[in-house]
Amino acid sequence: MKTEVKEKSKYNVSRIGKSPIELPAGVSVKCDSSNLVTVEGPKGKLSQQLPEGITLKNENNIVELICDADVVLKIRVQHGLMRTLVSNMVVGVSNGFEKVLEIVGVGYRVTLKDKDLDLAMGFSHPCVFLAPAGIAFTVEGTNRIIVKGIDKQLVGQVAANIRKIRKPEPYKGKGIRYQNERIMLKAGKSGKK
Repeated sequence: MKTEVKEKSKYNVSRIGKSPIELPAGVSVKCDSSNLVTVEGPKGKLSQQLPEGITLKNENNIVELICDADVVLKIRVQHGLMRTLVSNMVVGVSNGFEKVLEIVGVGYRVTLKDKDLDLAMGFSHPCVFLAPAGIAFTVEGTNRIIVKGIDKQLVGQVAANIRKIRKPEPYKGKGIRYQNERIMLKAGKSGKK
């Protein structure tokens, strides 16, 4: 009985991978002969290489990723991942992604110089964070940074790199944090009584 269950589960298809992706108006998806998927929309253009054995089907503004039954397990486990990456590209070129960072601390501030961020974070020198290609910064007030772009992975990586400049410290919570990030504060040392 157990061997039958194992045999059936070996050929199961990913639930995420088999769910279709609806294309919004103005977004087109193309797949060439080398399995390179290109998604184009009003905000830009993104590309992703699909592994051999996973094919893309585009009909009536609905995109499906199909995994061949005879491909090896190593490729089959990427079915859901590839579907999510294509879905993120569709959302990125139509709406875009953004991450919001907040600066907490007396004297800590940020200003926008051209496209780059100028951060005063309590160091003896100012920190300048250069905007990579495909990323735009918006600064609200002196303590709020919005990172915008069409590539979800790049937006998240840039936000993490900015946060790394001055991570929130555990006693007062001062530093750069994500919006709505919960910082667990430690109790400080109590003085002599």
